[in-house]
Amino acid sequence: MENTIVSVEWLHKNLEEVDLIVLDASQKSNKANMESSGKNFQIANARPVNLEKDFSDPTHKFPHMLPSPLHFEAACRKLGINKSSKIVVYDNLGIYFSPRVWWMFKAMGHSAISVLDGGLPAWKNKGYPVEPVQNAYGKQGNFKATFIAEKVKDYTFITDNLTLQQAIVIDARAANRFNGLDPEPREGLRSGHIPGSLNIPFQEVLLNGQYKTKEELTKIFAPVGTDNKTLVFSCGSGVTACIVLLASELILKNAKAVYDGSWAEWGYYDKNIAD
Repeated sequence: MENTIVSVEWLHKNLEEVDLIVLDASQKSNKANMESSGKNFQIANARPVNLEKDFSDPTHKFPHMLPSPLHFEAACRKLGINKSSKIVVYDNLGIYFSPRVWWMFKAMGHSAISVLDGGLPAWKNKGYPVEPVQNAYGKQGNFKATFIAEKVKDYTFITDNLTLQQAIVIDARAANRFNGLDPEPREGLRSGHIPGSLNIPFQEVLLNGQYKTKEELTKIFAPVGTDNKTLVFSCGSGVTACIVLLASELILKNAKAVYDGSWAEWGYYDKNIAD
C-alpha cells in the first residue's frame, strides 16, 4: 500500500484487510478554530493518536516538534502498530491533523501509510458506520522507527538557506498572517514571514475537506516553477505545513521536508529576519 491518499470507498471495501490499522488523528482543538460534525465518533476500531501527549517531543519549548525515534517507536507500539502494518489515518475535520501524522510516519521510515481523503465527514456522508470514540489500542506492536533526516529541516538550515537558496520554503499559513497583517495566534511571536518564502495557504489545496484535483493543484503550485530544489514546508507549528506538503506529493517529484519549528520558532527569536 503506497497510495498517498485513499478514498472512503476504498477504506470501506478494505477495512477488514490483514495488517490494516486505522488511526484517528482527531484532536480536541485546533488553531484554525475549525469545528467538526463528527466529534465523539470514530470509524470502527480506529486507534486514537494523541498528537500533544504521545507524538510530540515533550522536552521541547516549541509545540508539535517531532519526537525522538525511540519516543515515536514506543508510542506506535502502544497503539499496536507493527513493522508490517498498513496504516490509514484520518481526522474529524476532513483534512487537518492527519497529514501531520502521515508525514511523521514517513520521517520515521514507515512508507505504508495513507491519508483518508475527506476524513470522518466524508465517511459519514457516505453513510458508513461509526461508533463512539474509544481508547482501543490492541496488543503491543513491534514497530521499528528508522529516522530519515532529509525529511526534517531545522532552524540552522533555514537560516543558511537565506544565503545559499538551496531550497524553496513554502508557508502554509493564511495570507494575512504571512503578510504580517494579522497577529499570530500564539503569544510572543512577531508577524511576517521567512524572507524569500512562498505562500500557499493550506485552505487553497482543499475543497470541502478533500484535496483538490491534480489539475487544480498544478495551477496552485505554479509559483514553485520547474526548479528541482528541495521544497521545505512551514506554517505555525508544523501541522498545516504537512497538508500542503501532501498536496505537493500528488503532483511534484521534488524532495520534500518540513521545517519542524515553523513560525513558532522563527517568529520567536528577535534576531531573525522577517519580511
